[in-house]
Amino acid sequence: MDAAARPSEEVVVVLQNLVRTLRSLLGRIREEEARENNEVFNQQCFWDTLGQTFKVISQEATKLSLAFSKPPLPLVEDCQKLSEGLQNAVLAAATMYCWLPKSQGMTLRKSIRGAIAEVVDGTIQLIEVILSTPLQSLSQEQLMTTGGVWESCEQVSCLPRDNRASVLLVITEYLGVVKDALEEMEQAQADNMNPFNDVLEDEELGAPSNQDAYWSEADQQLLAPCMGLMKASKACLKKVIAAVKAHGKADTPEHVAQLDDLADIANEVSPSVDELASSMYPPMNHLAVRFNAAKLASVLKKVLEISASNHSCVQSEAGWIQFLNGAVDHNMNKIKGLTQNSL
Repeated sequence: MDAAARPSEEVVVVLQNLVRTLRSLLGRIREEEARENNEVFNQQCFWDTLGQTFKVISQEATKLSLAFSKPPLPLVEDCQKLSEGLQNAVLAAATMYCWLPKSQGMTLRKSIRGAIAEVVDGTIQLIEVILSTPLQSLSQEQLMTTGGVWESCEQVSCLPRDNRASVLLVITEYLGVVKDALEEMEQAQADNMNPFNDVLEDEELGAPSNQDAYWSEADQQLLAPCMGLMKASKACLKKVIAAVKAHGKADTPEHVAQLDDLADIANEVSPSVDELASSMYPPMNHLAVRFNAAKLASVLKKVLEISASNHSCVQSEAGWIQFLNGAVDHNMNKIKGLTQNSL
């Protein structure tokens, strides 16, 4: 390759140092703890400034990418300026995140932290591509990583603007996971109908050789209340979302904290549903099913308990909490009865 198409060792060092700096910053962003701030928070100013910092990151990343798209490549002094411009832009975005006070909500902070981390990670990938790709022309990989930074920077316009919107967003995502697990299990049950049709018998045992791939009669009895718990999980998250949409507020630190509590406990629902669903597939271990069902029931009870004391759940509309509590108890009692012999 022509010497003019290769970055000098000094330029490589500048880019490698930038990668190290951004990696260190990425670690600090992910570990940064929320701070109390007694200053009046100006929401409009915050979002305007954050949007501007993301725009500058996109511009600086583009400058760097274009500078290394074809010969002649930048000299070390020019590369240093490009590196500093990009580094300062990323630092500005990270500083904005650090300025966001705890009183605005932990769920909101996580949303913004995730967006900034994605931008920093994409910027690191772009620099690494520049370092590793022969620089005779703009490569497809460099185009894609540059575009990835642009997309990440544009996401700022889609971020939730307050903790209520953030909580609604994350709980809706959790609901989607629960729906998927429920639909998969319903499909598995449908596929399991008449499982031994057209199955050859084992020559020695006189029974289908792939019985472990299907539910026994006892398994199928246990499936019904397990499905009931999964459906209660879906209904519970839907009701929480509806309550927060209708009555949720992010106007006081107390209301913000209550919404965070809902998001935190709702986060435990989908993993618990997945664990129960995984244990329901044949060959079914009834003791494992009982354990996972009890874990999910406990999480749902906690969601309902927190919902009952949350400002978004008004007294006149709280009947669903009692109903779902009863549904959880009913299904869990059935599961205990059907798995008693497994203890």
